[in-house]
Amino acid sequence: MIAIIIAGAVALTLSIFGTPLFIKVLERRGFGQFVRDDGPTSHATKRGTPTMGGVAIILSVLIAYFLSHLVLWTSPSVTVLLVLFLMIGLGVVGFLDDYLKISQQDSTGLRPRYKLLGQFVIASAFAVLALLFPDVDGNTPASTQVSFVRDIPWLDFAFAGSVVGFLLFAIWANFLVAAWSNGVNLTDGLDGLASGATILFTVAYLIISFWQWRQVCSVDLDAGGVVQCYGARDPLDTAVLCAAIIGACVGFLWWNTSPAKIFMGDTGSLALGGAIAGLTIVTRTEILGAVIGGLFVIISLSVIIQVTGFKLTGKRVFRMAPLQHHFELKGWNEVTIVVRFWIVAGILAGLGLGLFYLDALPRLSS
Repeated sequence: MIAIIIAGAVALTLSIFGTPLFIKVLERRGFGQFVRDDGPTSHATKRGTPTMGGVAIILSVLIAYFLSHLVLWTSPSVTVLLVLFLMIGLGVVGFLDDYLKISQQDSTGLRPRYKLLGQFVIASAFAVLALLFPDVDGNTPASTQVSFVRDIPWLDFAFAGSVVGFLLFAIWANFLVAAWSNGVNLTDGLDGLASGATILFTVAYLIISFWQWRQVCSVDLDAGGVVQCYGARDPLDTAVLCAAIIGACVGFLWWNTSPAKIFMGDTGSLALGGAIAGLTIVTRTEILGAVIGGLFVIISLSVIIQVTGFKLTGKRVFRMAPLQHHFELKGWNEVTIVVRFWIVAGILAGLGLGLFYLDALPRLSS
């Protein structure tokens, strides 16, 4: 519990006081945001605002997490190290994309095939490593079983054998990483929207991870000897990482709220998306994550619907996609959109936590 408090407090402090220093560095180097001409006209004023703020978030998370272990003289868990690998790896891909956009003054950035290749290599490495390193109870950081609130027994990739099971899980992990990283990236279109939604998501996962850690494994004879506990490995350390991410994002949001002094860029959105994907995998709640992070899902679906609808009918379903820009073109104020979307994100996070708690009720009453 102390580690959670230390990680959150250190990350918040580093982020809220370190971000303005990073802003000055970016301004001196002229690393300003490039704004597309075909976007909402209100975004023209954002041209030149320092970007790549994701660097400040990542560094705050890393320093806070490792400092919490140094202070308490404990070892980092392999589970969280793998999630950090995913976060940093995708952050590097995003950094390259941001740098090319700035240096070339073009919205193209890193070519899509190279961006997808980078995501694929990092996600595949994570998937393979996450099925190794069992603890004393045999739990690995990830499971070949697809999970809702916990592993679904009848939905296990291992049915096809060890090698094919590894491959199927790698495909599943790649899908999750691509979906979450691109979901956060699409959400990062208005000041504070993505960082605020990420805070709400991560708060929910801090509660989930802490709850998983608090559950003591026991055999329920009435249920035929089924172990009534969660199979996640290192849940307390996962909660420490969640606290670090929350603190870093809250500190960053101080400077990212409208009118933003800095943007997280693809560096931040891809890194946070990778962290979110990793959290859903290592807590074994992949499907539940789609409820808790429902705002990211809705915004991603708006792009899919827009593209598919236009290809099939030649007409646009929304005035502009992602969804937040549709409301901008309808005349909604940017702050109004962000706050209302935060409310939606909070409701969905609460709904997901409710589903998680309902699963625990039979064990609490037994």
